[in-house]
Amino acid sequence: MTKPTITRLFVGSLIAVIAGVLLATFAVIAMVAGGALVMDGQEVIGFNGTSFTWAMVGLTAVGALTIAGGAIGGLVAWIGALLNTAHIDDKLWFVLLLVLGLLSFGFVAMIAYVIAGPDGLREPTGAPDRSIRAGGVPA
Repeated sequence: MTKPTITRLFVGSLIAVIAGVLLATFAVIAMVAGGALVMDGQEVIGFNGTSFTWAMVGLTAVGALTIAGGAIGGLVAWIGALLNTAHIDDKLWFVLLLVLGLLSFGFVAMIAYVIAGPDGLREPTGAPDRSIRAGGVPA
């Protein structure tokens, strides 16, 4: 995977997780405010089986699935970044991504990689070799 692909996947996954959290949160708030949950103080002791309740349960489930999909996408982006940086001779980015990811700081490592990380699959953009061999023949 190239770095632009990894970046798009990571940003899309981040957007999916945020959207899922917002959807699930608003669905639960709507359930509480709409009287779908039977409360005794701060405890939920039951729920009303109306169509509104089941719609909100469905929206909460969609939010949870969106969060799970975003998390899987973030994991795929992290693995792609690891494979991309494994191609580079200097293994600093690879080790940084691997160690921080394994220590549950993969989000921080991916933010750093998206902002400043190298693309291990991009061709070097150096000047072409214009050296001349003995006898005046180009190399």
